[in-house]
Parts: sequence; C-alpha cells; structure tokens
Amino acid sequence: CPFVKVARPDDASSKRSENQSKHTGEHEGKAKNETVDSSIIEAKCPLGYDSRSFKLGPLSCVICQALLFESSKCVPCSHVFCKGCITRFNDCPLCGADIEKIEADNDLQKVVDRFIDGHARIKRSHASTDAEAAVSDNKPVIYEDVSLDRGAFLVHHAMRAFRARNIESAKSRLSLCVTDIREQLEASPNNPELCSQLGAVLGTLGDCCRAMGDGGSAITYFQESVDALSRLPTQDMEIIHTLCVSLNKIGDLKYYDGDLQASKSYYSRSLEYRHNAMKSHSDSPSLTLDVAVSLAKVADVDKGLGDE
Repeated sequence: CPFVKVARPDDASSKRSENQSKHTGEHEGKAKNETVDSSIIEAKCPLGYDSRSFKLGPLSCVICQALLFESSKCVPCSHVFCKGCITRFNDCPLCGADIEKIEADNDLQKVVDRFIDGHARIKRSHASTDAEAAVSDNKPVIYEDVSLDRGAFLVHHAMRAFRARNIESAKSRLSLCVTDIREQLEASPNNPELCSQLGAVLGTLGDCCRAMGDGGSAITYFQESVDALSRLPTQDMEIIHTLCVSLNKIGDLKYYDGDLQASKSYYSRSLEYRHNAMKSHSDSPSLTLDVAVSLAKVADVDKGLGDE
C-alpha cells in the first residue's frame, strides 16, 4: 500500500526510546538537576482515533465502523448512524426499536467534518520549546504525532465504509484524499510517492463508481490512475500491479459495453507491462499468475472477435 509508510508508527520513535533508556541507565544515581534526557509522551486522541489504532469513537457509525457520513438519527430512539447504513434497516441495530422515520443530524455531521479536517492534520514537533511542556523534574517533553497522515486517515475510513457497502461515504473520503494529493503535486509534480498514492486512490475511486453502477465515471478514474502511475519507473512491482489492474478494469468495462476492440487494447497494454516485468522478475509466482490472467483476457476477447 502506498500509504504504509505514513500509516505505521514512526521508527524513529522507538530509536529515541532506546537511546533514552540507555542514556538514563548511564546516568543512574546522579542528581536530578544533572539529568538532561527527555521524557517521551505518546500522544493519545481522547476520542480513540490515534495513530496506532482505529478504535470506534463517539463519531463513528457502529454499522460500517467508519466516521459518520450524512449522519442520520433514528426516531424515536435517537441513535445515530450513516444514512447509507441505516436505510437498510427497519429496526435500530443498537436497541431493536422500530424505526418510525430517519432524520438528518446536520449539527453532528458538522462536528464530524470539522474533526476530520482538524484531527487528521494535527502535527506536533518532537522538540518542544514551551517551558510549560515539561515534566516535574524539568525534563523536556517530546510529543509524538497526534494523528495519522491525513491521506492514510481518510483511506482507512474509506475502506471501512467500502467493505460495509457504504459506497457514498467511501467515495467522499477518497475524493478528499485525491484533492489533497493533487494540491501537493502542484508543488512537486514528479514526486514518485505522491504519484503512487494518487494512482492507488484513483483506482479505488473507480471501484466505488463501478459498485454504484456508474461505469463512465469508473473508466475516468481508472484512466486517471493509469496516467498517474505511468509517470513512474516500471521496476516497482507494486506500481506495475496497480497499473495493470486499472488497465484490466477499463478493459472489463469496455468488454461489458460490447466494445471488444477497445477492451483488447487495454488488456494488451496490461499484458505488455507484465511481460516486460517478467524479464527481471521471472521467479515471481504472483507475476506469473498475473501474466496468465492477462493472457486469458486477451484470448477471450480474440474469441469474441472471431480471431481464434
């Protein structure tokens, strides 16, 4: 996953902890006023959305387990869920009460939206110069990052919603992520990590549109994913896989629309990328399987075109 680096805890934190323990051990027995090592305070979001776990908090929907989207309140029990989740139920999933009607909870949704925009952007310096941010023995406090990188934060909640079939919620979160990445790319147009992230998120947006039955928008997102990933070096197996998957998905949609020539064009491009990758990764079982899949797709289209 292109977001794995930002999603996992900072390796530097553990190194600082080790250095701190070593430093403390060396100076054990000395007076407190001679101690210069730092105390590390691991940040903890009071609502449970910290950088090491994704617990359910008060702003989560218990059905999709993601942050609320289009918050809707059940009447008369007043329990709140995502609109796309609760409309599938006749009884409240929490208390079992009959749902007489569903009302939008706009005030709560504003809180959720502000939380996403604020919490996911919070960054704190590891070196605090604030005199008040010190423990009682005058050791300087080092604050860990309070939250995940915004992209990883949004993608994680989008995937939770997608798995729970709350596609509108997933699409909304992914769209925010795409907007953020494109803003960053304006300052650094050829950044490979950003291009990789953009390609992956656009491909997932295509999956959302496909699940909603919007084939035209799905093709647009898949094509944008291909364009973003095509800028990158083709030595990276993960990039090749994501690129070829997007090409094949466009081919699938063209195939179902009856445009076999266009379908073959996309399948053939995917096959070409995978054949080229095989030259330097001939011992990769997964790549061998991918090549077989592409060959089968091209053969299926050829059969439909009468070119057996």
